Amino acid sequence: MKRFYLLVLFVVLALPTFAQNKTLLNLDKTGVAIQGYDPVAFFTDNKPVKGDEKFLVKHGGAIYFFASKEHRDLFKADPAKYEPVFGGYCAYGVSRNKLVEIDVDAFQIVDGKLLLQYSKGVRDDFNKDTKGNLTKADANWPALVAKKGK
Repeated sequence: MKRFYLLVLFVVLALPTFAQNKTLLNLDKTGVAIQGYDPVAFFTDNKPVKGDEKFLVKHGGAIYFFASKEHRDLFKADPAKYEPVFGGYCAYGVSRNKLVEIDVDAFQIVDGKLLLQYSKGVRDDFNKDTKGNLTKADANWPALVAKKGK
């Protein structure tokens, strides 16, 4: 009986550690993030720009394409600055505890972070309470990763 309780205690204590090792990314079948769009361009060009596979970086389980060597180098220097939050899933969907696909034209930069949305209409709904929706999404994200991540 003592062994059983030790085993249960180990599982309870170790579970959060295992969950932290999971990732949850919105990728195509080949592992490409953001539908092949350049994550840096959202910041520098203020619009989605299709990346070129000759300028690619593998980072955190995803493949990112870039429109130029300069954009690739900017990303390599600070990936956390440019990669989309919530694994590239719709931020509004995450705020509602759901994983939803995105439309790259419905992107936005909030507090220096790239947020992707399902549509421009959904982006407008999200922005009716940007701070509140971000707080909800931040709170929901760890459980979504634990449940749906790999």
